[in-house]
Amino acid sequence: MNKETLLTDWNFMRILRMALGIYIAIQAIETQSILSGVVALFFMFQAITNTGCCGSNGCAVPTKKSNSDKIEDVEYEEIK
Repeated sequence: MNKETLLTDWNFMRILRMALGIYIAIQAIETQSILSGVVALFFMFQAITNTGCCGSNGCAVPTKKSNSDKIEDVEYEEIK
C-alpha cells in the first residue's frame, strides 16, 4: 500500500467507515468488548485501504458499454 492510496479519493462512504470504526473502537474500549474491537478494526481497515466487503469495487454495477458505432439493420416480418 502506498501513500497515494491513503491520501486520495476520500468519498462519503470512506469517511463514514472511518467515523464508524473510530466510534465503535471508543465504545469497545469503554465496554472492554473484544468483538466490538474486531468490528472497529474491520471498519477502519476498509476505510484506510479503500475497500468494501467484496474488495475494490467488487459490488459495483458494471458500466454499460455503448455500441453507438454499429448500426444494426432491423428486419421486419409481416404477419397475416
